[in-house]
Amino acid sequence: MKYRTKPIIIEAFRWTGDRDQTEDPEWIIEAIKQGTVQFRKPELLCCVMMINTLEGIMTAYRGDYIIKGIKGEIYPCKLDLFEATYEEATNE
Repeated sequence: MKYRTKPIIIEAFRWTGDRDQTEDPEWIIEAIKQGTVQFRKPELLCCVMMINTLEGIMTAYRGDYIIKGIKGEIYPCKLDLFEATYEEATNE
């Protein structure tokens, strides 16, 4: 059998990894305040975002998209997978 993803609208933004990123949505700021999202710097210039998900801790790297799912869950998605899966919703 073949299946198609149901058309749903999600919220997302591309994380640059910069301290001066200005387009952070309110939901990611709230997740940071609650401790669901934390930052680590395992290498000198490579800041990573650690996201506590239902499947465990997931790591987001610079350039990844951060998605807020339909149940409010937050998780990272690589750029190529995001672009293959999602398109901008207009007038939604």
